[in-house]
Amino acid sequence: MELKPDRPPDLAILVRVRDEPGVLHALTGVLARQGVNIRHVDTAERGEGEATVYMELEHPLDTEALLADLGALPMVLGFDTPPSFHHVYGKRVIVMGGGAQVGQVMLGAVSEADRHNIRGERISVDTIPLVGEENLAAAVRAVGRLPRAAALVLAGALMGGAITDAVREVRAQGIVVISLNMAGSVPQAADLVVSDPVQAGVMAVMAVARTARFDVRRVRGRTF
Repeated sequence: MELKPDRPPDLAILVRVRDEPGVLHALTGVLARQGVNIRHVDTAERGEGEATVYMELEHPLDTEALLADLGALPMVLGFDTPPSFHHVYGKRVIVMGGGAQVGQVMLGAVSEADRHNIRGERISVDTIPLVGEENLAAAVRAVGRLPRAAALVLAGALMGGAITDAVREVRAQGIVVISLNMAGSVPQAADLVVSDPVQAGVMAVMAVARTARFDVRRVRGRTF
């Protein structure tokens, strides 16, 4: 399993448009004609007949021509080229599970992310306290759809069944999965098992940081 690649987009654009059918089709038509690949697209906000579409793009050969063509569309009201989410928030570490364990993992992850971000890295940490096999399995699978998600920490006392299947699926997408040392089959499916929740948070950040000398592939399958 290869780790999820960390490639920043070449251009981020925030387009303010009229909120009407066919807008996204018109925007992507311009991108297709210019041979631009879309990395990420999202509707940032909607209201009072207007909407804002955020896009992260690859390979715009002529940025000025691209922006001119987008601005010429009748439904486009204006646009901006802000720093990308990758530049501002960077890679994401996701922590989920029981509230007490999640809190301790977050303590380690946030402290370690701060250390690397001071040195120029960009790593953000997101969390959701969550219980129940179906809820957790759905949340684990959703990590594979989250932009810039690089690592997942599962913090709880018992996880298995459908959650284990979901762990294998997101690992196949290149996302590092760290499990606390808990009952159930999830630890056997994870890349790494860590007994101390604070250390688990630290190691999750180290696993995705460019400024850390830690390669999870060299310790995969071990318990700490």
